[in-house]
Amino acid sequence: MFAFLITNHSAAVHLPLTLLLVFGTAKLLAEACERLGQPGIVGEILAGILLGPGILNWVQPDQVLSAIAQLGVMFLLFRVGLEIRASELFSVGGTALVVAASGVALPFLAGWGLMSALGTGSVESIFVGTAMVATSVGITAQVLAAKGLLGEISSRVILAAAVIDDVLGLLVLAVVTSFAQNRVDIPSLAATALLASIFTFVVAKFGTRTMRHLLPRVEQKLSVNEAQFNLALIALFALSVLAVYVGVAAIVGAFLAGLAFSETVNRRVKDLAHGITELLVPFFLVDIGLQLNLADFADRTVWLLAIALTVIAVLTKALGCGLAAAHLGPKDAVRVGIGMIPRGEVGMVVAQIGLAMGIIEKRVFGVIVFMAVVSTLVVPPLLKFAFRGVERPIVEEEFTLA
Repeated sequence: MFAFLITNHSAAVHLPLTLLLVFGTAKLLAEACERLGQPGIVGEILAGILLGPGILNWVQPDQVLSAIAQLGVMFLLFRVGLEIRASELFSVGGTALVVAASGVALPFLAGWGLMSALGTGSVESIFVGTAMVATSVGITAQVLAAKGLLGEISSRVILAAAVIDDVLGLLVLAVVTSFAQNRVDIPSLAATALLASIFTFVVAKFGTRTMRHLLPRVEQKLSVNEAQFNLALIALFALSVLAVYVGVAAIVGAFLAGLAFSETVNRRVKDLAHGITELLVPFFLVDIGLQLNLADFADRTVWLLAIALTVIAVLTKALGCGLAAAHLGPKDAVRVGIGMIPRGEVGMVVAQIGLAMGIIEKRVFGVIVFMAVVSTLVVPPLLKFAFRGVERPIVEEEFTLA
Protein backbone atom coordinates (compact mmCIF):
# COMPACT_ATOMS: atom_id res chain seq x y z
CA MET A 1 0.00 0.00 0.00
CA PHE A 2 2.66 2.49 1.04
CA ALA A 3 4.81 1.51 -1.92
CA PHE A 4 1.90 2.41 -4.21
CA LEU A 5 1.32 5.72 -2.44
CA ILE A 6 5.01 6.61 -2.60
CA THR A 7 5.24 6.02 -6.36
CA ASN A 8 1.77 7.28 -7.35
CA HIS A 9 1.11 10.41 -5.36
CA SER A 10 0.94 14.06 -6.22
CA ALA A 11 3.69 16.45 -5.28
CA ALA A 12 1.39 17.99 -2.67
CA VAL A 13 1.19 14.83 -0.58
CA HIS A 14 4.85 13.84 -0.92
CA LEU A 15 6.13 15.81 2.08
CA PRO A 16 3.42 14.93 4.65
CA LEU A 17 3.46 11.28 3.57
CA THR A 18 7.23 11.10 3.94
CA LEU A 19 7.06 12.79 7.34
CA LEU A 20 4.40 10.32 8.44
CA LEU A 21 6.42 7.31 7.34
CA VAL A 22 9.67 8.53 8.84
CA PHE A 23 8.38 9.81 12.17
CA GLY A 24 5.76 7.09 12.67
CA THR A 25 8.11 4.20 11.86
CA ALA A 26 10.90 5.72 13.96
CA LYS A 27 8.68 5.98 17.02
CA LEU A 28 7.16 2.50 16.56
CA LEU A 29 10.61 0.88 16.36
CA ALA A 30 11.86 3.04 19.24
CA GLU A 31 8.99 1.73 21.36
CA ALA A 32 9.79 -1.85 20.32
CA CYS A 33 13.44 -1.40 21.30
CA GLU A 34 12.54 0.11 24.65
CA ARG A 35 10.28 -2.87 25.38
CA LEU A 36 13.19 -5.17 24.54
CA GLY A 37 15.41 -3.32 26.99
CA GLN A 38 17.37 -1.40 24.33
CA PRO A 39 17.61 2.40 23.87
CA GLY A 40 14.92 3.79 21.56
CA ILE A 41 17.57 5.54 19.49
CA VAL A 42 18.57 2.14 18.06
CA GLY A 43 15.05 1.61 16.73
CA GLU A 44 15.02 5.05 15.09
CA ILE A 45 18.22 4.32 13.15
CA LEU A 46 16.90 0.88 12.20
CA ALA A 47 13.75 2.61 10.89
CA GLY A 48 15.93 4.39 8.33
CA ILE A 49 17.50 1.11 7.21
CA LEU A 50 14.04 -0.49 6.92
CA LEU A 51 12.44 2.39 5.00
CA GLY A 52 15.44 3.10 2.80
CA PRO A 53 16.74 1.76 -0.52
CA GLY A 54 18.18 -1.40 1.01
CA ILE A 55 14.88 -3.00 2.13
CA LEU A 56 11.42 -1.46 1.57
CA ASN A 57 12.61 1.44 -0.62
CA TRP A 58 9.71 3.61 0.54
CA VAL A 59 11.83 6.64 1.41
CA GLN A 60 14.84 7.96 -0.45
CA PRO A 61 17.47 10.28 1.03
CA ASP A 62 16.86 13.74 -0.38
CA GLN A 63 17.62 17.39 0.31
CA VAL A 64 14.44 17.97 2.32
CA LEU A 65 15.06 15.09 4.72
CA SER A 66 18.71 16.03 4.94
CA ALA A 67 17.78 19.60 5.87
CA ILE A 68 15.34 18.44 8.56
CA ALA A 69 17.97 16.01 9.86
CA GLN A 70 20.59 18.75 10.08
CA LEU A 71 18.13 21.00 11.90
CA GLY A 72 17.37 18.12 14.25
CA VAL A 73 20.96 17.56 15.29
CA MET A 74 21.46 21.32 15.69
CA PHE A 75 18.55 21.50 18.14
CA LEU A 76 19.79 18.37 19.90
CA LEU A 77 23.20 19.94 20.56
CA PHE A 78 21.54 23.25 21.49
CA ARG A 79 19.37 21.47 24.05
CA VAL A 80 22.38 19.59 25.43
CA GLY A 81 24.27 22.89 25.75
CA LEU A 82 21.37 24.34 27.75
CA GLU A 83 21.84 21.62 30.36
CA ILE A 84 25.61 22.14 30.79
CA ARG A 85 27.56 24.88 32.54
CA ALA A 86 30.60 26.22 30.72
CA SER A 87 32.64 25.99 33.93
CA GLU A 88 31.94 22.23 34.05
CA LEU A 89 33.41 21.77 30.58
CA PHE A 90 36.49 23.86 31.31
CA SER A 91 37.11 21.82 34.45
CA VAL A 92 37.76 18.79 32.21
CA GLY A 93 39.37 20.71 29.34
CA GLY A 94 42.85 19.21 29.67
CA THR A 95 41.54 15.65 29.73
CA ALA A 96 39.18 16.38 26.84
CA LEU A 97 42.02 17.72 24.70
CA VAL A 98 44.11 14.57 25.21
CA VAL A 99 41.07 12.34 24.61
CA ALA A 100 40.22 14.16 21.38
CA ALA A 101 43.78 14.08 20.05
CA SER A 102 44.18 10.39 20.79
CA GLY A 103 40.74 9.67 19.34
CA VAL A 104 41.73 11.38 16.10
CA ALA A 105 45.25 10.01 15.62
CA LEU A 106 44.69 6.31 16.33
CA PRO A 107 41.64 5.74 14.07
CA PHE A 108 43.22 7.77 11.26
CA LEU A 109 46.42 5.75 11.30
CA ALA A 110 44.54 2.45 11.61
CA GLY A 111 42.17 3.17 8.73
CA TRP A 112 44.98 4.41 6.53
CA GLY A 113 47.10 1.41 7.44
CA LEU A 114 44.35 -1.15 6.75
CA MET A 115 43.55 0.21 3.30
CA SER A 116 47.23 0.56 2.39
CA ALA A 117 47.87 -3.05 3.44
CA LEU A 118 45.08 -4.14 1.09
CA GLY A 119 46.77 -2.38 -1.83
CA THR A 120 44.47 0.64 -2.03
CA GLY A 121 45.88 3.86 -3.49
CA SER A 122 47.50 6.26 -1.06
CA VAL A 123 45.00 9.10 -1.46
CA GLU A 124 42.00 6.77 -1.14
CA SER A 125 43.55 5.15 1.94
CA ILE A 126 44.07 8.56 3.54
CA PHE A 127 40.44 9.47 2.85
CA VAL A 128 39.23 6.28 4.53
CA GLY A 129 41.38 7.12 7.55
CA THR A 130 39.87 10.61 7.60
CA ALA A 131 36.33 9.19 7.60
CA MET A 132 37.19 7.34 10.81
CA VAL A 133 38.39 10.43 12.67
CA ALA A 134 35.48 12.55 13.89
CA THR A 135 32.95 11.48 16.52
CA SER A 136 29.23 12.07 15.93
CA VAL A 137 28.46 13.72 19.25
CA GLY A 138 24.72 13.86 18.50
CA ILE A 139 24.25 10.14 19.08
CA THR A 140 26.04 10.02 22.43
CA ALA A 141 24.46 13.31 23.55
CA GLN A 142 20.98 11.94 22.87
CA VAL A 143 21.61 8.86 25.00
CA LEU A 144 23.20 10.82 27.85
CA ALA A 145 20.44 13.44 27.87
CA ALA A 146 17.68 10.80 27.82
CA LYS A 147 19.25 9.04 30.80
CA GLY A 148 19.85 12.24 32.78
CA LEU A 149 23.62 11.68 32.71
CA LEU A 150 24.90 15.00 31.38
CA GLY A 151 26.25 15.95 34.81
CA GLU A 152 28.58 12.95 35.06
CA ILE A 153 32.29 13.74 34.73
CA SER A 154 32.66 11.20 31.92
CA SER A 155 29.76 12.86 30.07
CA ARG A 156 31.40 16.27 30.37
CA VAL A 157 34.67 14.86 29.05
CA ILE A 158 32.84 13.25 26.11
CA LEU A 159 31.04 16.47 25.17
CA ALA A 160 34.13 18.67 25.48
CA ALA A 161 36.29 16.14 23.63
CA ALA A 162 33.70 15.80 20.88
CA VAL A 163 33.75 19.56 20.27
CA ILE A 164 37.56 19.54 20.07
CA ASP A 165 37.37 16.34 18.01
CA ASP A 166 35.11 18.11 15.52
CA VAL A 167 37.59 20.95 15.09
CA LEU A 168 40.49 18.52 14.63
CA GLY A 169 38.51 16.27 12.30
CA LEU A 170 37.53 19.10 9.97
CA LEU A 171 41.12 20.32 9.89
CA VAL A 172 42.28 16.80 8.95
CA LEU A 173 39.65 16.75 6.19
CA ALA A 174 40.85 20.15 4.92
CA VAL A 175 44.46 18.94 4.80
CA VAL A 176 43.57 15.66 3.08
CA THR A 177 41.32 17.36 0.52
CA SER A 178 44.05 19.87 -0.28
CA PHE A 179 46.57 17.05 -0.59
CA ALA A 180 44.26 15.18 -2.98
CA GLN A 181 43.97 18.29 -5.13
CA ASN A 182 47.75 18.93 -5.03
CA ARG A 183 47.34 22.37 -3.51
CA VAL A 184 48.29 22.23 0.18
CA ASP A 185 48.20 25.79 1.53
CA ILE A 186 49.82 25.62 4.96
CA PRO A 187 49.27 29.30 5.92
CA SER A 188 45.57 29.03 5.06
CA LEU A 189 45.17 25.79 7.01
CA ALA A 190 46.99 27.27 10.00
CA ALA A 191 44.76 30.36 9.89
CA THR A 192 41.65 28.17 9.79
CA ALA A 193 42.87 26.13 12.77
CA LEU A 194 43.64 29.25 14.77
CA LEU A 195 40.33 30.95 13.93
CA ALA A 196 38.27 27.83 14.74
CA SER A 197 40.06 27.39 18.06
CA ILE A 198 39.66 31.05 19.05
CA PHE A 199 35.97 31.05 18.12
CA THR A 200 35.23 27.92 20.16
CA PHE A 201 37.22 29.08 23.19
CA VAL A 202 35.87 32.66 23.26
CA VAL A 203 32.20 31.68 22.96
CA ALA A 204 32.54 28.88 25.52
CA LYS A 205 34.51 31.06 27.95
CA PHE A 206 32.64 34.37 27.71
CA GLY A 207 29.24 33.45 26.23
CA THR A 208 27.52 32.79 29.56
CA ARG A 209 28.90 35.98 31.13
CA THR A 210 27.79 38.04 28.14
CA MET A 211 24.27 36.61 28.13
CA ARG A 212 23.93 37.14 31.88
CA HIS A 213 24.40 40.89 31.36
CA LEU A 214 22.78 41.27 27.95
CA LEU A 215 19.67 39.08 28.10
CA PRO A 216 17.75 40.91 30.88
CA ARG A 217 18.31 44.31 29.22
CA VAL A 218 17.23 43.15 25.78
CA GLU A 219 14.25 41.22 27.14
CA GLN A 220 12.92 44.32 28.94
CA LYS A 221 12.73 46.18 25.62
CA LEU A 222 10.84 43.42 23.77
CA SER A 223 7.08 43.00 23.81
CA VAL A 224 6.75 39.81 21.77
CA ASN A 225 5.76 36.54 23.42
CA GLU A 226 8.49 34.05 24.32
CA ALA A 227 11.19 36.74 24.06
CA GLN A 228 13.85 34.62 25.77
CA PHE A 229 13.20 31.68 23.46
CA ASN A 230 13.29 33.88 20.37
CA LEU A 231 16.60 35.41 21.42
CA ALA A 232 18.02 31.96 22.13
CA LEU A 233 17.00 30.76 18.66
CA ILE A 234 18.58 33.79 17.01
CA ALA A 235 21.80 33.02 18.88
CA LEU A 236 21.56 29.35 17.87
CA PHE A 237 21.32 30.15 14.16
CA ALA A 238 23.83 33.00 14.30
CA LEU A 239 26.51 30.95 16.04
CA SER A 240 25.83 28.00 13.72
CA VAL A 241 26.50 30.27 10.73
CA LEU A 242 29.64 31.69 12.34
CA ALA A 243 30.88 28.20 13.16
CA VAL A 244 30.68 27.18 9.52
CA TYR A 245 32.46 30.34 8.40
CA VAL A 246 35.36 29.81 10.80
CA GLY A 247 35.80 26.23 9.69
CA VAL A 248 33.88 23.99 12.12
CA ALA A 249 30.48 22.28 11.93
CA ALA A 250 27.22 24.14 12.52
CA ILE A 251 26.39 21.80 15.40
CA VAL A 252 29.39 23.16 17.33
CA GLY A 253 27.89 26.64 17.08
CA ALA A 254 24.50 25.27 18.18
CA PHE A 255 26.07 23.62 21.22
CA LEU A 256 27.95 26.81 22.12
CA ALA A 257 24.71 28.81 21.85
CA GLY A 258 23.01 26.48 24.32
CA LEU A 259 26.04 26.72 26.60
CA ALA A 260 25.91 30.54 26.53
CA PHE A 261 22.24 30.57 27.59
CA SER A 262 22.39 27.66 30.05
CA GLU A 263 22.62 29.81 33.20
CA THR A 264 20.36 32.67 32.15
CA VAL A 265 17.16 31.40 30.48
CA ASN A 266 14.13 30.18 32.39
CA ARG A 267 12.80 26.61 32.49
CA ARG A 268 10.27 27.28 29.75
CA VAL A 269 12.99 27.95 27.17
CA LYS A 270 14.50 24.56 27.94
CA ASP A 271 11.06 22.94 27.73
CA LEU A 272 10.39 24.48 24.31
CA ALA A 273 13.82 23.42 23.06
CA HIS A 274 13.12 19.90 24.29
CA GLY A 275 9.79 19.82 22.44
CA ILE A 276 11.36 20.85 19.14
CA THR A 277 14.16 18.34 19.67
CA GLU A 278 11.65 15.52 20.21
CA LEU A 279 10.06 16.41 16.87
CA LEU A 280 13.21 16.77 14.78
CA VAL A 281 15.78 14.32 16.17
CA PRO A 282 14.02 11.19 14.77
CA PHE A 283 14.63 12.59 11.28
CA PHE A 284 18.34 12.93 12.06
CA LEU A 285 18.51 9.33 13.25
CA VAL A 286 16.44 7.92 10.39
CA ASP A 287 18.57 9.83 7.89
CA ILE A 288 21.63 7.94 9.16
CA GLY A 289 19.90 4.62 8.53
CA LEU A 290 18.69 5.71 5.08
CA GLN A 291 22.27 6.00 3.87
CA LEU A 292 22.91 2.26 4.24
CA ASN A 293 21.97 0.34 1.08
CA LEU A 294 22.45 -3.39 1.60
CA ALA A 295 22.51 -3.90 -2.17
CA ASP A 296 26.04 -2.45 -2.14
CA PHE A 297 27.23 -5.53 -0.25
CA ALA A 298 26.50 -8.30 -2.76
CA ASP A 299 30.22 -9.08 -2.99
CA ARG A 300 31.61 -11.14 -0.08
CA THR A 301 34.88 -9.21 -0.11
CA VAL A 302 32.99 -5.95 0.44
CA TRP A 303 31.30 -7.47 3.49
CA LEU A 304 34.62 -8.59 4.91
CA LEU A 305 36.18 -5.18 4.35
CA ALA A 306 33.17 -3.44 5.92
CA ILE A 307 33.31 -5.65 9.01
CA ALA A 308 37.08 -5.25 9.37
CA LEU A 309 36.90 -1.47 9.03
CA THR A 310 34.03 -1.25 11.52
CA VAL A 311 35.81 -3.37 14.12
CA ILE A 312 38.92 -1.22 13.76
CA ALA A 313 36.83 1.97 13.96
CA VAL A 314 35.17 0.84 17.19
CA LEU A 315 38.31 -0.46 18.87
CA THR A 316 40.60 2.44 18.00
CA LYS A 317 38.19 5.07 19.31
CA ALA A 318 37.34 3.09 22.42
CA LEU A 319 40.97 2.29 23.23
CA GLY A 320 42.48 5.61 22.18
CA CYS A 321 39.95 7.76 24.04
CA GLY A 322 39.56 5.37 26.96
CA LEU A 323 43.27 5.14 27.66
CA ALA A 324 43.59 8.92 27.44
CA ALA A 325 40.96 9.18 30.21
CA ALA A 326 42.46 6.37 32.33
CA HIS A 327 43.29 8.72 35.21
CA LEU A 328 39.54 9.20 35.79
CA GLY A 329 39.29 5.58 36.87
CA PRO A 330 38.41 2.42 34.93
CA LYS A 331 34.63 2.95 34.85
CA ASP A 332 34.78 6.53 33.59
CA ALA A 333 37.56 5.65 31.14
CA VAL A 334 35.36 2.93 29.63
CA ARG A 335 32.42 5.34 29.43
CA VAL A 336 34.52 7.97 27.67
CA GLY A 337 35.90 5.40 25.23
CA ILE A 338 32.43 4.12 24.35
CA GLY A 339 30.91 7.59 24.13
CA MET A 340 33.43 8.66 21.49
CA ILE A 341 32.82 5.66 19.18
CA PRO A 342 29.94 6.76 16.90
CA ARG A 343 30.85 8.25 13.51
CA GLY A 344 27.30 8.76 12.21
CA GLU A 345 26.79 11.54 9.71
CA VAL A 346 30.35 12.85 10.06
CA GLY A 347 31.94 9.78 8.47
CA MET A 348 29.33 9.78 5.71
CA VAL A 349 30.00 13.42 4.85
CA VAL A 350 33.70 12.61 4.38
CA ALA A 351 32.77 9.62 2.22
CA GLN A 352 30.45 11.74 0.07
CA ILE A 353 33.21 14.31 -0.48
CA GLY A 354 35.66 11.59 -1.48
CA LEU A 355 33.13 10.01 -3.86
CA ALA A 356 32.24 13.37 -5.46
CA MET A 357 35.95 14.10 -6.02
CA GLY A 358 36.45 10.69 -7.62
CA ILE A 359 38.97 9.71 -4.93
CA ILE A 360 37.15 6.71 -3.48
CA GLU A 361 35.33 3.93 -5.32
CA LYS A 362 31.61 3.24 -4.95
CA ARG A 363 32.28 0.04 -2.99
CA VAL A 364 34.58 1.88 -0.57
CA PHE A 365 31.89 4.53 -0.14
CA GLY A 366 29.46 1.78 0.86
CA VAL A 367 32.00 0.34 3.29
CA ILE A 368 32.46 3.73 5.00
CA VAL A 369 28.69 4.20 5.27
CA PHE A 370 28.40 0.72 6.81
CA MET A 371 31.13 1.61 9.31
CA ALA A 372 29.42 4.91 10.19
CA VAL A 373 25.99 3.35 10.70
CA VAL A 374 27.11 0.26 12.63
CA SER A 375 29.54 2.19 14.85
CA THR A 376 26.56 4.40 15.69
CA LEU A 377 24.18 1.50 16.34
CA VAL A 378 26.44 -0.29 18.83
CA VAL A 379 26.94 2.72 21.10
CA PRO A 380 23.51 3.17 22.78
CA PRO A 381 23.38 -0.36 24.25
CA LEU A 382 27.06 -0.16 25.22
CA LEU A 383 26.49 3.19 26.96
CA LYS A 384 23.48 1.77 28.76
CA PHE A 385 25.66 -1.06 30.06
CA ALA A 386 28.57 1.25 30.98
CA PHE A 387 26.33 3.62 32.95
CA ARG A 388 24.19 0.94 34.59
CA GLY A 389 23.23 1.90 38.13
CA VAL A 390 23.83 5.63 37.69
CA GLU A 391 20.97 6.59 35.37
CA ARG A 392 18.98 9.59 36.51
CA PRO A 393 15.70 9.55 34.56
CA ILE A 394 14.48 13.06 33.81
CA VAL A 395 11.42 14.04 35.81
CA GLU A 396 8.37 14.19 33.59
CA GLU A 397 7.18 17.58 34.88
CA GLU A 398 10.39 19.24 33.73
CA PHE A 399 9.29 19.04 30.15
CA THR A 400 5.67 20.11 30.35
CA LEU A 401 4.95 23.12 28.17
CA ALA A 402 2.16 24.50 30.30
